[in-house]
Amino acid sequence: MSSQNQIHKPFLSGVLMQVVYAYKKHLTIIGFIAIVLSAILSGPFFITPLFESTVILYPTASNSISKVLLSDNFNNSKDILEFGEIEQTEQMLQVLNSNKIRDRIISKYKLLEHYEIKPDSKYKQTQLYDEYESNFVFRRTEYMAVQISVYDKNPQLAANMANDVAELVDSTINDMQKKIAIKAYKIVAAEYNNLKHEIKVKEDSLTVLREFGVHDYESQSEMFNRQLAIEMAGGDKGSISRLEKKLEILAKYGGPYVSIRDALEHDKKQLSELKAKFEEAKVDANESLPHTFVINTAYKAEKKTYPIRWLIVVISTVASLLLAIILFSIIDLFSDNLGDDIKKKSSEENGEI
Repeated sequence: MSSQNQIHKPFLSGVLMQVVYAYKKHLTIIGFIAIVLSAILSGPFFITPLFESTVILYPTASNSISKVLLSDNFNNSKDILEFGEIEQTEQMLQVLNSNKIRDRIISKYKLLEHYEIKPDSKYKQTQLYDEYESNFVFRRTEYMAVQISVYDKNPQLAANMANDVAELVDSTINDMQKKIAIKAYKIVAAEYNNLKHEIKVKEDSLTVLREFGVHDYESQSEMFNRQLAIEMAGGDKGSISRLEKKLEILAKYGGPYVSIRDALEHDKKQLSELKAKFEEAKVDANESLPHTFVINTAYKAEKKTYPIRWLIVVISTVASLLLAIILFSIIDLFSDNLGDDIKKKSSEENGEI
């Protein structure tokens, strides 16, 4: 094993050093050329510099105004000032990646022209969307906030677009929720108004029955029967006749009176419960609250973010030198110069051992 390690040792250290030493002038020239070319090619003439603007925001914990402000069940409603958790953060990221926000930003800032995409291009929409997705980045931070990053060659435009995207989150969520809230409000309002109408009809019916003399069936029936017994004991036929007529009226209209009265009482209880839902639905349909807490707003960047020229120069130079060393090694191996040197050195080391 020690003999094999001795043989392979030149390949691990000596070969590269030998090539570097043998071609040091060539490598110096290649390194210099790589530095110059990478510095030139990474300049603004070849690579458009991009500026980054960032907005950081938190979602709110609750999206329903009525549940937060009007609901009696406070145990199940979240604080209106509470930051949202991971669920709300993920929902906000989905909204940010929706075509509703994308299309409004593209239309407002005329990004098809701004990105210099030919309007007659066959795949102009695909190119536009790809450019948008590469320049608009939305991600969740380690603290469960949402970060909106916009890259553009115009630093002020990047800041404006980032701030607009943050504002569009609210309007987009509100638009989606309003459609549902308005439909819900119309349904509840229709039920509420129908029930009010039914109650009005029952109250009118009771008014008609009261005109016939039916005011309180149970108490009237008890009182008339008691008075009839007294008059019958006294033998007053006139009073007996009048009481019997009143009892006939009670017998005729008492049943409907009790039925309508009980139904009216039930409807009024239901109306009271429905009114609370009606008020909540009305608030949700007509009012709105912000859905975000903006921590940092975007501002005009003073330094470009991309490209990082020094990094490009370093990587390009190192890659060029490594590639050159490998190519020189292969050339020498095929020309047997390096192979002979390696074999000679290996035999010398084995002979010394």
